[in-house]
Amino acid sequence: MDLTQGTTQEKVNRSKKTMMWFAMISMAMVFAGLTSAYVVSKSRKDWGIDLVFPNAFIYSILIIVASSVTFYFVKTAIEKNNRGLATLLLLSTLALGIIFIFLQFEGFSDIIRQGYHFTGPTSNIVTTFMFIIVVTHLAHIIGGILVLLVVIYNHFKQKYKTGQTLGLELGAMYWHFVDFLWVYLFLFLYFVK
Repeated sequence: MDLTQGTTQEKVNRSKKTMMWFAMISMAMVFAGLTSAYVVSKSRKDWGIDLVFPNAFIYSILIIVASSVTFYFVKTAIEKNNRGLATLLLLSTLALGIIFIFLQFEGFSDIIRQGYHFTGPTSNIVTTFMFIIVVTHLAHIIGGILVLLVVIYNHFKQKYKTGQTLGLELGAMYWHFVDFLWVYLFLFLYFVK
């Protein structure tokens, strides 16, 4: 590969990363709008409820942070040509992502067991907001699982090598973003009542 080709590829890589940043900023704006609406709605007369925050949501924060840690070390394993470790880390990230989704549904079940519903005559504005915020994030996590499956597929096809990890890096950027987003949303929903 000559110098011109290398420079062109670097520009393409930078532009793809820039597009990912714009996508993440756009997604952050959606959640900024949702959490702002939540704060504004707190002045409603029907706002207060005695909801006990689900333990499953608390556990899910530990799981999602652990998944970010495992995904973070995949690139290092690839750079050191340790494909076995990279495979283990990618599959661990996938398993943790699936556990996270399970915990979200368990959290919803806990809220319903407490007698709070998300729609209908037994719903409340607080639980409806929680449902909208968490399900919107869950949709992004499912998108992250799909991205992760593509990264795993490409890993098994041996497309990632030292210096050729753009797809992996883009997938990791998205995954870390949705993980950070859950930390923010969890803290927001837990403390802003």
